[in-house]
Amino acid sequence: MNTLGNFSLEWNGKSLLSDKKSRESQFIYLMQIILHYRRTGIEKGKVEEYLFGDKELANVHHTLQSVLYNAKKSLRKMGLPEMDYFKQRKGVIYWTDQIPVTEDGDWFESLCARANEEEDPDRKRELFLEACQVYKGEFLPMQSGMIWVAQEARRYRERFCECVESAHILLRRSGDFERMRELGLYASQIQPLADWEVITMEAMVAEGRFEEAQRFYEDTVDYYFQQQGLKPSKQFTSFYQKLGEQIQHRHSTLEEIQTELSEECGEEGGGSGGFLCTYPVFQGIYQLLERMLERGGQSVYLMLCTVVDCKGNPMRGGSMLDELSERLEQAILKSVRHGDAVNCYGKGQYLILLTNVTREGCKVIQKRINSQFIRGRQRTRIQYYVSDALRPFDVR
Repeated sequence: MNTLGNFSLEWNGKSLLSDKKSRESQFIYLMQIILHYRRTGIEKGKVEEYLFGDKELANVHHTLQSVLYNAKKSLRKMGLPEMDYFKQRKGVIYWTDQIPVTEDGDWFESLCARANEEEDPDRKRELFLEACQVYKGEFLPMQSGMIWVAQEARRYRERFCECVESAHILLRRSGDFERMRELGLYASQIQPLADWEVITMEAMVAEGRFEEAQRFYEDTVDYYFQQQGLKPSKQFTSFYQKLGEQIQHRHSTLEEIQTELSEECGEEGGGSGGFLCTYPVFQGIYQLLERMLERGGQSVYLMLCTVVDCKGNPMRGGSMLDELSERLEQAILKSVRHGDAVNCYGKGQYLILLTNVTREGCKVIQKRINSQFIRGRQRTRIQYYVSDALRPFDVR
């Protein structure tokens, strides 16, 4: 029986889940519960709670007995030897000892335990890595709404995190950066948005693959922003800053360096409109301008643009927000000047750094953006917040 990342149930190499209907039946839910708790058994009351929830049944105990009876008939039809599969003792249901069950979750926990007890660092590392590979994803993801499934999923997830961290430390100590990189990529795929990309970047930097690490960082930031509406963690951005300190370029002339630093113009490069950049770049520009403002002579305003619904509430997700967010980006880039920095802070939210502009000028830019963004009788709109880089205030 596989429960991590997906669910499958086999007998003598043959799947017992023949179609979609069988995958969503009470028979399958019953088997998941009974087989997972086969060693300790599970109280009948718990089984009834997990199977029927808040359903109004005339006699829940009779209904459970019917489900057990029908499950026995189904198992016999599927080719299992005829016997009493479900043992009941003192109000607790057990799976029969005569038919042994193997479960990937058990193997995963066994590897974790052996790794923690192992004293040899090489063997310990391999056991942790093997455990990571056994964990294919969340426990019974299709039933994540059930309380008992959510509890078990959290327990397995915590174990997986411990395994990844332990394997990461041991790989670093052994200098095996290639497998460290592979571990980071695997963990990021299995558990997205958990910051495992830091492991991959660390390995790339250790291998001297600086340009690849920089591209990986930019792709990750784009994924967090564009796909999930999130910004990367402080740990991830901090590691990127350390990456910049470690990059060593080949010996070059000033002309070559200037060419490399300059923005590429053209269809895919700079061109007209605002300067669209990643959050770390935007943050660096903001901090530099803050220092410049200390000497005076320049005004800088930070503007936050947020897509809101007809009631003025920020939109949280969905295909409509994706389309509106993209339209807002184009509206901003067409409305601000060539030297203004723009960043997609999250889905439906954009930051703009406006230099050498007045408060009235900020309102003019808002009107430009609105004229580009609003179409027809569109009910969604943009909410604006503007603050002086050194003296915060709100403009609505």
